[in-house]
Amino acid sequence: MRYLLLIIIALTFKDGCLAGKSDKKYYDEKYRPQYHFTPEKNWMNDPNGLVYYGGEYHLFYQYNPNGKEWGFMHWGHAISKDLIHWEHLPLAIMPDEDSKDKNHATAFSGCAIVDENNTTGLQQGAEKTLLVFYTSWECGQRLAYSTDKGRTWTKYAKNPIIPFAKDDARDPKVFFHRPSGNWVMALYRKPENDAKNQGISIYTSKNLIDWELQSHTTGFYECPDLFEVPLDGDKAKTKWVLLGGTGEYQVGTFDGKKFEPETKKKILDYGKNFYATQTWANQPDGKIVQLAWMKGGEYPDMPFCGQMTFPCELSLKTTKSGPTLCKKPVNAIATLHDKGVVKKKKNIIPGLRGNILSGISGDAIHIKAVFNPESSDGFGFIVRNGKKEIGTEIRYDSNKKILECLGGRAFVEPVNGLVRFEILLDRTSIEIFANDGEVVMSSCFVPTENDKELTFWTQGGEVMVEDLEAYELKSSWKAK
Repeated sequence: MRYLLLIIIALTFKDGCLAGKSDKKYYDEKYRPQYHFTPEKNWMNDPNGLVYYGGEYHLFYQYNPNGKEWGFMHWGHAISKDLIHWEHLPLAIMPDEDSKDKNHATAFSGCAIVDENNTTGLQQGAEKTLLVFYTSWECGQRLAYSTDKGRTWTKYAKNPIIPFAKDDARDPKVFFHRPSGNWVMALYRKPENDAKNQGISIYTSKNLIDWELQSHTTGFYECPDLFEVPLDGDKAKTKWVLLGGTGEYQVGTFDGKKFEPETKKKILDYGKNFYATQTWANQPDGKIVQLAWMKGGEYPDMPFCGQMTFPCELSLKTTKSGPTLCKKPVNAIATLHDKGVVKKKKNIIPGLRGNILSGISGDAIHIKAVFNPESSDGFGFIVRNGKKEIGTEIRYDSNKKILECLGGRAFVEPVNGLVRFEILLDRTSIEIFANDGEVVMSSCFVPTENDKELTFWTQGGEVMVEDLEAYELKSSWKAK
């Protein structure tokens, strides 16, 4: 018996050592993003149910627990206190009708809110009820709720709250419109099942259960979002922004029943991997924080497939082209800063030896810089550069005023003679924010594993580096 006990202790110690060794590799695979959200394994797409409650940011997402391809949709779930460090929780929303089908009755995209005033009457105890609105494919729009801070979920007994119709209706986004005293749902629909009619419908409700169709705006596709935002930071002068899943948006007015556009469609992100945008509900500081799925990203031989963009704060700014939605990474990115360099008033001449970013390298980097193009024909960065292979180029054409990277291309005009860039590099993605987020590019790539140098260059003439900060970034994932 004593011999058996010693064996058990020895095996336990051995397993603990092995587990410790494994912990060091947790979230450190070859193409595992180090500060962008990814699931531990399997397929992930659209962010769902973004809501803040009780000191926690909730992130739900489309998830296939059966493999690395799309289908069999459930809602994955994670929480964070700072939008940087995430804790995985058990699956939240399962398919309806106990479906095992790849499509039928699976849990498609939707949203979450806090039922502050117990409008539904579902609250139990002191905790406010969290409500999730989602599309059950071919089964209508449905409701689920949690009375324990999102740890467990119950489906509403009288689902669906909007019955299934052959109009491709999906992806509800719900919020309270204070001036009208109504709850509002923005819902993608294709009335009469005709593609020319596809767009975003507005429904209203007093009780979050019974919904009435009010209006329809054509020209948008999937994953709608609708929110009010101050123009140029003036809370007394607000506009409404209507977005579709592609990131295209219009600015206008909203009376609680109908959106009236005042601008043509604009592009929120010029990169090749930006889709299914959503904003957090109940944001504690009143800011508008957005997340998107980096659709089309590739992760060779990884246990997962899919990553989110980095969380960004949105603002509305008056520009030459009218009101423009701008994005900037949330300030919490600074908590990951490690080794860094700061340069000011450096005149860079083409052809001279030396690299202003010498000493900074890696696969996770944060750059903030202000440039005066001066006589330069073009300048930029090469990230993940190597001795045998040239890395990925971020190029600004000073003459054409064009920013290019990974197939993305956009016009960026200097402001008072200066061009500003903020760049987030992770193991499989590059996000570029130009002129305080007026132009953004979010793209995925597959770099050479051991090429990690960072280089700044100019050609055809001199460029003045007015201000530059570059930091290597620590991983946001703690040991498991």
